[in-house]
Amino acid sequence: MKRRHFLQNSIGLSAALSSSYAWAESAQRSTNNAVFKLNYAPHDGMFSNHAGADVLRQIQFMADEGFTAFEDNGMASRPVEQQKQIGKLLEKLEMKMGVFVAHKIYWNEGNLASGSPDRRKEFLKDISNAVEVAKRVNAKWMTVVPGCVHTQISPGFQFANVVESLKQASEILAQNNLIMVLEPLNFRDHPNMFLYSAPQAYSICKAVNSPACKILFDIYHIQIQEGNIIPNIDACWDEIDYFQIGDNPGRKEPTTGELNYLNIFKHIYTKGFNGILGMEHGNALPNQAGERALINAYKAVNQF
Repeated sequence: MKRRHFLQNSIGLSAALSSSYAWAESAQRSTNNAVFKLNYAPHDGMFSNHAGADVLRQIQFMADEGFTAFEDNGMASRPVEQQKQIGKLLEKLEMKMGVFVAHKIYWNEGNLASGSPDRRKEFLKDISNAVEVAKRVNAKWMTVVPGCVHTQISPGFQFANVVESLKQASEILAQNNLIMVLEPLNFRDHPNMFLYSAPQAYSICKAVNSPACKILFDIYHIQIQEGNIIPNIDACWDEIDYFQIGDNPGRKEPTTGELNYLNIFKHIYTKGFNGILGMEHGNALPNQAGERALINAYKAVNQF
């Protein structure tokens, strides 16, 4: 990119952020709030047909519709000033910040499983940087994915390599009262990943043995990988600190697939969960009508 174009883009971004900041300063909490029994967290873009492209206006719309949390996988890549704006608005709206991805994920090669000192150093640097992001947005949780398996290292050694990296990351996070949540991914969408099941995630958390290392139980991934959702939730309960949502097939909102989300949410609620359930899925239908259908779907599965 030419310097002139870069400066023009930078000026445009600064103006946009300034405008967003001024709007956020005047934003008000809607009286139509907290209509859900659990802290469901929409993400950027989910309601853009109603609220527009500005993430701050989308967050306000979420609050107006009764959502009490917000999730943003890409938070760490946002400009620092925008992170601060988001954190300030969430605080004003009394909304919780959900997960963001804490580090570079290696989708096609062994990463933490390899035991490579360079990969571990890179990972720990990303975790340290993520601490600063979390402070700006008042976040408690961040997502960690250990990466691919290493085909030339025994599974037992890979397990030990991953655990050691997570132990060192936990030391950084525990000092700041933060939590990384490990996300098992399914074989269909993400083949050859090291972390692929609820029991494996549970075993890793027990081995790391830190309050800063817990499970992100993504119901969509677990349904594809192994099913048995409610019994798996019960078996992993003491290590689960975060949930994500998506129906299957399609990875859209509840009521669009095979999962009985009414019963699943009722079970989670009955067990006393007061954390966040990230809405990491797409909209089944387009436009404003699709966004309204999504909200109504969550209201339907909230009747317990």
